[in-house]
Amino acid sequence: MTIKEAEKQIIQEFSVYDDWLDKYNFLVEMGKSLPMIDPEYQTDTYLISGCQSKVWLYARLSDGKVIFTADSDAIITKGIISLLIRVFSGQAPDDILHADLTFIDQIGLKENLSPNRSNGLVSMIKQMKLYAQVFKMKQG
Repeated sequence: MTIKEAEKQIIQEFSVYDDWLDKYNFLVEMGKSLPMIDPEYQTDTYLISGCQSKVWLYARLSDGKVIFTADSDAIITKGIISLLIRVFSGQAPDDILHADLTFIDQIGLKENLSPNRSNGLVSMIKQMKLYAQVFKMKQG
């Protein structure tokens, strides 16, 4: 699945809900389904700076694709990072770097987050793109 296809799927899933409280609850449920990160990566080395809550993000390159795992101590943040992982994990570094992530605005995510959580969202995206940049440089 491409990044655009993943974004389209997420937009469709969120379009079912009219009320932001329902979308928020859906986001919480998505966070609950986030695969657990290996405990060895729940250290300060993998913490994303700029997030109000703790978010650990680990990435590895497998067959030219970036594979992300993450966890958070806050359920909403866990939902947010799970969305980003759905879009970015399994993608080529170059595709991650050039993704514009229009789904964030289309589902109303950024406008319905507190300023601190919105800053955290930006920090998560930035960190994921930094991983992609490093992997791209290693590829050659």
